[in-house]
Amino acid sequence: MTDETTPAPFPRATGRTKGYSPVDVDAFLARARSSFESPDGDVDAGVIRTAAFPLVRRGYQVGAVDAALGRIEDAFAAREREQALGRAGARAWVGQSRELAQEVLDRLSRPKGKRFRRVGLLRFGYRIDEVDIVADKLARFLESGEPLSVEQVRSVAFRMQRRGYSETQVDAVLDAVVEVMLALV
Repeated sequence: MTDETTPAPFPRATGRTKGYSPVDVDAFLARARSSFESPDGDVDAGVIRTAAFPLVRRGYQVGAVDAALGRIEDAFAAREREQALGRAGARAWVGQSRELAQEVLDRLSRPKGKRFRRVGLLRFGYRIDEVDIVADKLARFLESGEPLSVEQVRSVAFRMQRRGYSETQVDAVLDAVVEVMLALV
């Protein structure tokens, strides 16, 4: 936690822009640090990937926190990969990653407009055309190794539309792609 004499670990949002709650971010980072230093911690790369914080005035700048979380996730994923390789060996680790990649590819191979569940009639979801463009790029990465970075997948954003794709399903596939990418690095 920061106080008035300790410099904040991240720049603060200014003006009308909101940022992540410093109290929540600081608590999460302390928990992540403790888990990284302890063999039986409760935080892993998946927890970091899905971390969410309330937006508040004068909070930490979203981009700065997200970038730091990306680096922390990379460190956790590398450690988890090394541990899994030590326990099960490279063949099992690669096999497990291939299975996840195939599940994602099966989803992305569905016809355009039908790759994910749609939200209700009066609800907003991710724009279908934008998600389908990204899904095609992800499929090409998984099928033929078309260049794509983890940062590109992490930073993808979609506009909203009525009856769009379910945010939860799309985000889960993006998370799975990041997991596959980090597993094979």
